Amino acid sequence: MPDAERYNERTALVVVDVQNDFADPSGGLYVQGGETIIERVNEEVAAARAAGAFVVYTQDWHPESTPHFQKDGGVWPVHCVMDTWGAELHPDLHIQGDVLRKGTGGEDGYSGFTVRDPESGAEAPTALERMLRERGVERIVVVGLAADVCVKATALDGRATGLATTVLRDATRGVGVEPGDTERAFAALEGAGVTVE
Repeated sequence: MPDAERYNERTALVVVDVQNDFADPSGGLYVQGGETIIERVNEEVAAARAAGAFVVYTQDWHPESTPHFQKDGGVWPVHCVMDTWGAELHPDLHIQGDVLRKGTGGEDGYSGFTVRDPESGAEAPTALERMLRERGVERIVVVGLAADVCVKATALDGRATGLATTVLRDATRGVGVEPGDTERAFAALEGAGVTVE
């Protein structure tokens, strides 16, 4: 689908976690090739804005210590600690919309829609669904990092809330903790009714 036809006033572009720690080779949790999608993401931002679509950016924003991190018993290396270079949105990313921070209380912030207590597993909503509903959004397009973690979680939650959801393969990259994770993520998305273009 050409960019011009992808967006309208009932569509939102959700740009997930295009931050230095993920998109810069010297970042704390670098996603291989993460920096290569930024120009492509910027094209989508421009197309969305031109069509009157809502654009929102998610941003991991963790405290220094959280059960989310390996050093505190979690699974991930330290990344996107609030007020650090690593947590900043990548300088080449065009910011033309609202920014929603997640994981601010030490939660796992995989999805833009929900955060999860890493110890109890209890989930709580972020403001994202409310922001979309207030604007009459019926469809979301999801891009950013990483395909097999936060992009996947955001797209699955978007679909679960009843929004038509599309993920653009060429505007995301996977972290690939295990070989094949990224392809499995795309398959899971399609299995849940998400369109992968």
